[in-house]
Amino acid sequence: MVQPLPRLKETPSQTAGPYVHIGLTPNYCEIGGVYPEDLGIRMVNEKTKGERITVKMRIFDGTGSVIKDAVIEIWQADADGLYNSPSEPRGKADPNFTGWGRQASDEEGVFTFETIKPGRVPFPDGRLQAPHISLWIVARGINLGLQTRMYFGDEEKANAEDPILTRLEHQNRVPTLIAPRSGNTYHFDIHLQGEKETVFFDV
Repeated sequence: MVQPLPRLKETPSQTAGPYVHIGLTPNYCEIGGVYPEDLGIRMVNEKTKGERITVKMRIFDGTGSVIKDAVIEIWQADADGLYNSPSEPRGKADPNFTGWGRQASDEEGVFTFETIKPGRVPFPDGRLQAPHISLWIVARGINLGLQTRMYFGDEEKANAEDPILTRLEHQNRVPTLIAPRSGNTYHFDIHLQGEKETVFFDV
């Protein structure tokens, strides 16, 4: 006799809710006793190799208003283009660099990451990608976290030959992925909708 195999129904999708930044960054929201410090808050230390940079980001909704209750996570290679991951096959990444960060915005809607400028990493076909930072964005009203990238405005040559940027069908949207530099700070604005909508990736 064949045993019946009842199958569970898929849980309906739902947005992250209005409290996602509280759950992911409790210390920032003045909720103590969960973690000594919020996970992902610190990416570098005094021994980290590479050029120290600051990345400041903002998220805008379709009306052009700044979103102030989102969370951004970033992943990036170290200064030599190696990822801090056990699945990195090309060598050992800088042990003093986490390669991952998480931030909530401040009262003005600005996300600030203190990190280093990443090295170039190879595309699957061997071509070098331009230095970049991968982003994951979550906020109320977003069913699935949004994936995008930030490239560096002072890497014109590398950006011009990047396998991802050159692959975009609408090349006029490439600037939505480029962060201009001012001193040691890069400024990156993310637009969820509208004329300046940032390119998002289905990964």
